[in-house]
Amino acid sequence: MKRFIVQIGSGVDQHGHNDDCTNAAIKAVKNAISNNCLTGLLEICGLKEPKDLQKMIVHVKIGAPYPENVKREKILQAIPFGSKSIEIEKGGLVAAGIMIKELGDSTDKIIVCNAAVTVSILHKEEKV
Repeated sequence: MKRFIVQIGSGVDQHGHNDDCTNAAIKAVKNAISNNCLTGLLEICGLKEPKDLQKMIVHVKIGAPYPENVKREKILQAIPFGSKSIEIEKGGLVAAGIMIKELGDSTDKIIVCNAAVTVSILHKEEKV
């Protein structure tokens, strides 16, 4: 397996609902993948058809202030193609904001998460 690209992103949830880091983590993943066009997958690696993009191996690493409060499956839904995996570790940060009950806020916490999204491909002789 060879790494094709490592993409870095960050995401913020200004509402910190019950210390749930899922929204900030999804934003971090989308930030990481949204400014890249992986033309090399088609032009160099030979993934020609949309179904071929499922051959990508996509690993998501999340840094979250409350790693136990991240819904893994929701994060992986932000990745459109490939064989997906995820790991979550303590990271990111929490900052003081304001609490607006009308927005459903339960605290004044601003939650920041970081994401590293690695896209890899298999050698021709390797199998998934």
